[in-house]
Amino acid sequence: MTRTILTALLLASVAATPAMARERKPAAEPRAKNVILFIGDGMGISTITAARIYDGQKRGETGEENRLSFEKFPNVALVKTYNTNAQVPDSAGTATAIHSGVKTRIGVLGIGPAAEKGVCRDALTHPLPLLGEEVKARGLALGIVTTTRLTHATPASVYARSADRDWESDTAIPADQQPAGCKDIARQLAEARFDVALGGGTSVFYGKDKDAAGRRIEAGADLPAQWAAANRGTVVRSAAELTAAPKNRPVLGLFAPGHLTFMADRKADSPEPTLTEMTAAAIARLKADPQGYYLMVEGGRIDHAHHAGQAGYALEEAVEFARAVQYAVDHTDPAETLIMVTADHSHVFTIAGYPKRGNDILGVVVPPQGSGEDGGDGASPLLAADGKPYTTLGYANGPGGLRLDPDATDHDHARPAPETGIKARQQALVPLGSETHGGEDVALFATGPGAARARGVIEQNVIYSIIRKALGWEK
Repeated sequence: MTRTILTALLLASVAATPAMARERKPAAEPRAKNVILFIGDGMGISTITAARIYDGQKRGETGEENRLSFEKFPNVALVKTYNTNAQVPDSAGTATAIHSGVKTRIGVLGIGPAAEKGVCRDALTHPLPLLGEEVKARGLALGIVTTTRLTHATPASVYARSADRDWESDTAIPADQQPAGCKDIARQLAEARFDVALGGGTSVFYGKDKDAAGRRIEAGADLPAQWAAANRGTVVRSAAELTAAPKNRPVLGLFAPGHLTFMADRKADSPEPTLTEMTAAAIARLKADPQGYYLMVEGGRIDHAHHAGQAGYALEEAVEFARAVQYAVDHTDPAETLIMVTADHSHVFTIAGYPKRGNDILGVVVPPQGSGEDGGDGASPLLAADGKPYTTLGYANGPGGLRLDPDATDHDHARPAPETGIKARQQALVPLGSETHGGEDVALFATGPGAARARGVIEQNVIYSIIRKALGWEK
């Protein structure tokens, strides 16, 4: 009898187990109250590696063992950056993928791939959702920080739609496209809803009677004043004014006519805030919103330095970018803030030549002692086939390339001695007026609620979903 009862109870327990399991709800995933996305424009893997070494060597270390702030994040993914019509992308198409969830063409902002670049009518009929608009519609605070013009491609992807990324001012929209009714990017920023926007680009916001390089059609325009009046906001033009601005009102900071000054050229008494200082100001203001916030921070001049073939400038910008990330880590709650760091694309930037451990990353290649390479004493530079030393850092193309005159002698074609140091222009293989982007994958680093979704190899537009899922807007 007892055995029969025990058997019945056991069978009943086994039968009930699947149903009970079905009734158990999985633990809710932690949600982020805030999301901060750092975009190092042009900060490919080789740039991160070189910046890591450069940063360590600035402190007197060998450098290779160093880690930048975001390299300590627990979650990492590789991101595919191509545009729908381009194997190697530009910042407009890539940033649009991040802020709309849709990959699109090279050179356009916030519009779908069916729209032809430069055609206003297409832009108006193929709009994409913009993360910046959704952030405000859902009651969160919105911040944009950049070292470029605020109307440049990456920051503009947060709030603007344009058939051409270069339509930053009304002067840039072709006459045959103006009747269709597209607004230039500066006008869209002035009409956008945001809580903090800090960067450069005053020249596209004012009429020509106020700025020599200003707007053509709206001769007396003062877009910042119009924005301030509509939003009870404050317009600031220096770091000191930013510090003094009311904390409970929106702020628009325009700190330079164009892009902000390279860190390598920055004077000690510069009125411009650094990227870290702008990040600090943005976080201090945005965190007051009880609903949370989205903040996009761009280290935009990494890209510009690479285009100029000046690796030292790019690495100095990358180190400042990493400093801004560390500030965000130190001044946010890791339980409620998702912080991600990525690049929109890479560059054709290389680290090569078998230099010894701790070799000056901005210097010429010196091989390890006893390596069997020419020299081999650990102090003499390795020589190329033309008998001259060469730098560890270089570019596949760009302004550092030799421009060969077919009528010149072989002596005229000789490679000059390589330049070294932070302001040097590294040599390039293919001579071009401007170095180009690279097409390889870039990294995505993440920490905080929702960071576990940064894994594997992903399409760039998936970053949009990672953000929305972390905030609980998407399953």
